[in-house]
Amino acid sequence: MESRSIPPWYKQFWPWFLIGLLLWSFAMGTTFLVVSIRSFDGMVQEDYYKHGRAINMVLAKQQLAAELGLQAELVVDDLSGDVAVTLEGEDRPEALLLELIFPTEDDRDHTMLLHHQRDGHYVGQLERQLQHRWYLHLQPVGQEAAEWRLTGEARFPEGGSIMLTPGLSQR
Repeated sequence: MESRSIPPWYKQFWPWFLIGLLLWSFAMGTTFLVVSIRSFDGMVQEDYYKHGRAINMVLAKQQLAAELGLQAELVVDDLSGDVAVTLEGEDRPEALLLELIFPTEDDRDHTMLLHHQRDGHYVGQLERQLQHRWYLHLQPVGQEAAEWRLTGEARFPEGGSIMLTPGLSQR
């Protein structure tokens, strides 16, 4: 009778394969944990009830803008950063506030003041050149709470004019 010697466990394939799987899963889990902690997107609202009430106020502002027949045409000069807005409708305040909102990163949001020149024409100056897609909000300045708001969406730098409307869906 011939006896076969069994090699010790550390010289066999299967224990090292199982240990490798465990170490790989631990490394990947740790990597995903670090990435998720460092790249917090901030998209979840902690005060969702208050945020929901604010949405109703925004809809009321847009309804008033529709009743006043307001709409605006916005033109951005990509080279100089000049912003020109032509406002049509019944209400023409002395200054307008233009909010440029980046969809995913709130630290890239930008607010600028537009000054009235004549006959519903407003001008302002961008601090930096814009790229990618942005949401636009236009509302009067000077009141404690703006009475109306126009909204729009733009992709920069594409040139041309952008229409800002009350943003209400027509039913």
